[in-house]
Amino acid sequence: MFRPLFWTTIVSIAAFVVLVGLGTWQLQRMAWKDDLTARVAARIVAPATPLPGVAAWPGMDLAANEYRPFTVRGTFDHGAEFHAFTAISTPKGTYGGPGYWVLTPLSLQGGGTVLVNRGFVPAARKDRQTRPDGLIEGPVDITGLLRLSVSRAPFVPEPEISKNVWFARDVGAMAAAANIADMAPFFLDASQSAPGGLPQGGETRLKFRNAHLGYALTWYGLALVLIAFYIAFHYATGRLGRQKVARPSS
Repeated sequence: MFRPLFWTTIVSIAAFVVLVGLGTWQLQRMAWKDDLTARVAARIVAPATPLPGVAAWPGMDLAANEYRPFTVRGTFDHGAEFHAFTAISTPKGTYGGPGYWVLTPLSLQGGGTVLVNRGFVPAARKDRQTRPDGLIEGPVDITGLLRLSVSRAPFVPEPEISKNVWFARDVGAMAAAANIADMAPFFLDASQSAPGGLPQGGETRLKFRNAHLGYALTWYGLALVLIAFYIAFHYATGRLGRQKVARPSS
């Protein structure tokens, strides 16, 4: 015989639905991450093509072109470079740890400006005067992966514009700060390091941690534990199982 407690049952059902929903959401996230990894792997090996001109930028499908390699030719404005805080735990090059991405406007020969993430510099080399070999003058050819602008998330600090320290690679905000009206709505991650080794290019993260299966199993496991506790509770309180029949006294 089963005599469930009303509120215990209602709360348990609600908790079970939430736990199963969280597990299913993690499986969906796992599928999305697998798809992202496959798309990135296919795009980065495509031949580099010239970046479309400024007139084509408004109609570009940026999501479909993210991580594709493009070539550009133009002149850097080193005086307007931006520094976005980052930390690299497993660098591909010599330098890692806390430091900055160096994003420099590149005035294209055909018109328009593209922000180029030239790569990583350690915190001690933030000042461009400490890396003079990388301050290339005149026209230069750059190959880089197209990346989407990153808006500042709610809990990310505001940029410290007076110190030229940014916490998100927000192209629109950077263009506004530098008063650049013809900036592309994306940026390029340079594939090669600058002369002298800094900024250190080729540091685009191309592998994405995917632990969602473990998270999903955790949520599903908690749902099973909830069922077990629910059954055990009702059994221990005499609400589940055979009802005891009182023996007549002799």
